[in-house]
Amino acid sequence: MRGSRKPRQPGGGRQNAGPRHGRSSSHRHSEAAAKRPNTSAHAAFKFRNPKSGIPSFSRDDGGKPDLRRGGGGPALGARATSFEARPQRAPQGDGKQDAAPAALPTGVQNAAVTADEAGMRVDRFLEAKFPGLSFSHIQRVIRKAEVRVDGKRTQPKNRLVMGQIVRIPPLRLDRPKPREPGNSADDETREFLKSITLYEDADVLVFNKPMGLAVQGGSGTTRHLDGMLEVMRDAHGQRPRLVHRLDKDTAGCLLVAKTRFAAAALAKTFRSRSARKVYWALVAGVPKVQQGRISTFLVKQEREDESFMRIARHGEKGASHAVTYYAVVETAGPMLAWVSLKPVTGRTHQLRAHMAHIGHPIVGDPKYFSLENWQLPGGMQNRLHLLARRIAVPHPRGGVIDVTAPLPPHMEQSWNLLGLDAGRYDPIEDAPAD
Repeated sequence: MRGSRKPRQPGGGRQNAGPRHGRSSSHRHSEAAAKRPNTSAHAAFKFRNPKSGIPSFSRDDGGKPDLRRGGGGPALGARATSFEARPQRAPQGDGKQDAAPAALPTGVQNAAVTADEAGMRVDRFLEAKFPGLSFSHIQRVIRKAEVRVDGKRTQPKNRLVMGQIVRIPPLRLDRPKPREPGNSADDETREFLKSITLYEDADVLVFNKPMGLAVQGGSGTTRHLDGMLEVMRDAHGQRPRLVHRLDKDTAGCLLVAKTRFAAAALAKTFRSRSARKVYWALVAGVPKVQQGRISTFLVKQEREDESFMRIARHGEKGASHAVTYYAVVETAGPMLAWVSLKPVTGRTHQLRAHMAHIGHPIVGDPKYFSLENWQLPGGMQNRLHLLARRIAVPHPRGGVIDVTAPLPPHMEQSWNLLGLDAGRYDPIEDAPAD
């Protein structure tokens, strides 16, 4: 059997251990975790097997797209399945006119948090209400305490509760800097964005984000995807907007809205957890439970010049519930396993922290890998082996966007070295939606 083949190791390399904070969670067995229901749960979960033996992402015309071989493109008009994005009401009309976004307040406003908005981060709340605002402007008004919740200072990551009152200051759209026509740097950026585009229509883009490219700017980060989108600004001053994010070292599908209407609709989709995402990872060791559900609370912790997510107790201040389904797709002896992951929630570093928590950290993870005396097989690159493989979301104008990303070069190299078949059936397709 291919799954029992040991990895070929033409040479040896040591996997660098991460910070100490990951060590305790990395060595916990699922059985031990299950004894602490208030902290986490790691349960076996047998996914149903589809009758046809392939993912049941069927279409109304009876065709069955092959979802296993790294293709891309929308599966419009699809019927509901266990993985497919939950249907949403399609907008009426000819689909050519953008819905009007909320007007930017010229004076102070007070907005009550609705049931639909409960649980949103403060920055995402503003982003959803005013899609035209830049990310940097949202962060700035929150940092300067111009945005307040129930009269108190807040932070971008704080989550809102229904009934809270959010003070919204006067806002403005950042005026784009005029870009000179024929700018060679802009032309190169456009060509780069075109080269990583998996899908595009009038409302949305799906990029195949390379490993190592930051999605947004930060301290010391000047080259990032959000900044590159400036070259796509149209004659009316509108530019594509991010609707979700990936870690810098995670490769794969990244969804971007091209219009204000699409940005508002997709923000609601992600807020209601109607988006369906599948990730592929290569992990250390082979989980004893081949298909399972990981349920924990995660909290952000700062240490020196870095932050990380640690397993938290239920009720701990700042802790958020996180749920991940996983399935072992194929193994390379007892040392490595190809695991498919379906996050139900979207917490920071959720998949990385969860796999470390059950004792199978993702190969190449500098933050959460802490297994001692673990050797990286020769010929493999010590980079994060995590791919946002597939995304399926309701299209803002009806139907479903369903796009798949290929393995990035460093993961393709590892798959070839270990003899893993990227076309193999992925059992995570049949995991529950929540």
